[in-house]
Amino acid sequence: MGISENVYSIDHSDEVLPLELGPSAYYDHIRKINDVFYDQIKMSDQKAAYIFTFMFAFLISSAEGRNVFTWQRYLGDDPLAMILSALLALASIFSIISAILVVLPRKSTTSTTLFWGGWLSHRDSFRKAATGGETAYLFQQYIDNADALAAIACSKYRFVNFAFRGLIITVLAYVAILVTG
Repeated sequence: MGISENVYSIDHSDEVLPLELGPSAYYDHIRKINDVFYDQIKMSDQKAAYIFTFMFAFLISSAEGRNVFTWQRYLGDDPLAMILSALLALASIFSIISAILVVLPRKSTTSTTLFWGGWLSHRDSFRKAATGGETAYLFQQYIDNADALAAIACSKYRFVNFAFRGLIITVLAYVAILVTG
């Protein structure tokens, strides 16, 4: 593979590329896609668990964190402290709720034989395809499952993003309370 005059452009003219990939390459690839999407769903759950654990530990171990949930904190005459306390309380609640929403079970609008909840509705069509040796059925099941996993992963990561942003605001509000208080 030669490099052309433009450093950012690669000349593929001397590469030998296969003319056609065998069908097993596509099956291997779609199975890998399903595995990667499934791993990403597990990672989003783990990230939410870390955020939830951090928030919970912070609220339990920090006097300032606990105090933002008491009425006495808002009875003083320092408006900045009240605003920062309210921001800390709201961001903490937002982050914890978002983390919980990540791990709530998700169900796609479609299902495949690869999802236990959809097995009964797909059992007969699977048996029919297996009897007829329909490999296209299997490939389509993997594609449909990848679509469902992608939708679930997107939904979960949206809430991970919310939880992380809430965590950042919580930390910033906490630091601001410590600095101003």
